[in-house]
Amino acid sequence: MAATVTPLRRKGPPSLDPMIGLVAADMNQVNSVILARMQSDVPLIPELAGHLIAGGGKRMRPMLTLACARLLDYQGTRHHKLAAAVEFIHTATLLHDDVVDGSGLRRGRRTANIIWGNSASVLVGDFLFSRSFELMVEDGSLRVLRILSNASAVIAEGEVNQLTAQRRIETSEERYLDIIGAKTAALFAAACKIAAVVAERSETEEAALDAYGRNLGIAFQLVDDAIDYVSDAGTMGKDAGDDFREGKMTLPVILAYARGDAAARAFWKDAIAGHRTSDEDFAEAIRLVQASRSVDDTLARARHYGQRAIDALGGFATGAAKDAMIEAVEFAVARAY
Repeated sequence: MAATVTPLRRKGPPSLDPMIGLVAADMNQVNSVILARMQSDVPLIPELAGHLIAGGGKRMRPMLTLACARLLDYQGTRHHKLAAAVEFIHTATLLHDDVVDGSGLRRGRRTANIIWGNSASVLVGDFLFSRSFELMVEDGSLRVLRILSNASAVIAEGEVNQLTAQRRIETSEERYLDIIGAKTAALFAAACKIAAVVAERSETEEAALDAYGRNLGIAFQLVDDAIDYVSDAGTMGKDAGDDFREGKMTLPVILAYARGDAAARAFWKDAIAGHRTSDEDFAEAIRLVQASRSVDDTLARARHYGQRAIDALGGFATGAAKDAMIEAVEFAVARAY
């Protein structure tokens, strides 16, 4: 059983900077792979893919692959292509998600579907998925291929599960956790686990890195869902209230509905059904989630999963990589404050 790891003590808020610095040289190699593999003789493909890839994202998922490889003192280069494959999977899902959600803003910029249309976004997402599988096959490990292909399937299942839960007020917390465990945490877990495979480490270490990534991914999504009810568009990089207007049953809504009086529950039923979507309605939704302490409790759950991620690193040697990975968890949780 891994020992509990005490969170770092530092001056100032937690940051991703230690992880960014840790993997900077490797990330340059990953970026070269990404740039080369998003090219096509069809000009629209690199143009559209480049819009999203260059859109200011922190590339946390490929950085996790690189950081885990550093934690394990891996000396090879296989993780560069695999980290690029992870980023292509993530980018493809974003392109598809924005079409499904009808999103107009991501990371503070207009989404690809708004600029080029839904059809182009879906097809370029398919292209990036295909590129990711090319990179996996080139690596030559059936185990790596199994991990990443399974993650891709699980992500798709999670998105379909979320779609079928949309506008269903009776969605349970258990189902919500199943959804975010699939649509978000599965790729975090796979990104971490493949580092142990290429480094030829034990199944115990594979499982520990899987647990680190999975719990970090759940914490990350919980914070994202809380932020929708506490931040403006500039802070979130998307339109404020998107989840509310799309009728998504995220944890703040699930808790606020469960704790509400008759009037509050009537409001939530109408809102999730799509009958209360104005700015005034969103302001009322914010008031209700704040009054019921639903955001506070969502963030408390995020801290719980964050601590589980940190605890999963207990069996690894102390050093710059482990410290950076712990601080990355603390950063993910602290984004709402």
